[in-house]
Amino acid sequence: MESALSDFAGREVGTTLGALPLQYKLVCFDLDGTLIDDTIYIWQTLHEAFGVPKDERQQHHSDYMAGRISYAEWFATDIAAWRRLGKSREDIVAVVQDLSVMNGAIATLEALKAHGYRLAVISGSIDIVIDTLLGRDFFDDVFINHLHFDTAGAIIGGEPTPYDMEHKATGLQAIADRKNLDISECAFVGDNENDVHIAELAGFSISFNSKSRKLDSICDVVIDNKDLRDILPHLEV
Repeated sequence: MESALSDFAGREVGTTLGALPLQYKLVCFDLDGTLIDDTIYIWQTLHEAFGVPKDERQQHHSDYMAGRISYAEWFATDIAAWRRLGKSREDIVAVVQDLSVMNGAIATLEALKAHGYRLAVISGSIDIVIDTLLGRDFFDDVFINHLHFDTAGAIIGGEPTPYDMEHKATGLQAIADRKNLDISECAFVGDNENDVHIAELAGFSISFNSKSRKLDSICDVVIDNKDLRDILPHLEV
């Protein structure tokens, strides 16, 4: 899956538009480009690594954006392209292993947990990415796309997340409701266009390593430096 990127101009590092009150209890993260470096969208990274024709990928994206196919159908057409090319779990993992955890991410997650924050991931990425590079022990909730494989590692299907694009906000509200938190007690950290709606909903939002002017314009803090530890002072850690 690929999403259109808005024009992006560099900003001054750590531009602060607000401060986080102590009552914030949950920090939710995007994955690709936020907790994980070396990719903007993992779908795009995998398509390029596997040689999926660009015009095919663009057609799928256009069909979704125009409402001609659903998110689940977009998901299915993308993994069908990988199956057609004979790609397996091993091939996907090999691409993912070439990516890096964002600088300072582990230290940041450890510090937030130590200060009592609940942590979550809401992402349009793929479960293999977080399971291979980070694991799930830091997180109370992970909302993400899932791929399914047979015993030989061949792709046999998957489960698309209902919580991508504008529905990332729905996911954050669901977590807040289940944990008896007001949405105003939830913070969000993301980097791209599909993070705009969730950033608007969250009580506090940070645009980190941004590729979206629109996201920058609605977030309370914009951090351009690629060290996730730079978010900690804004979370009073």
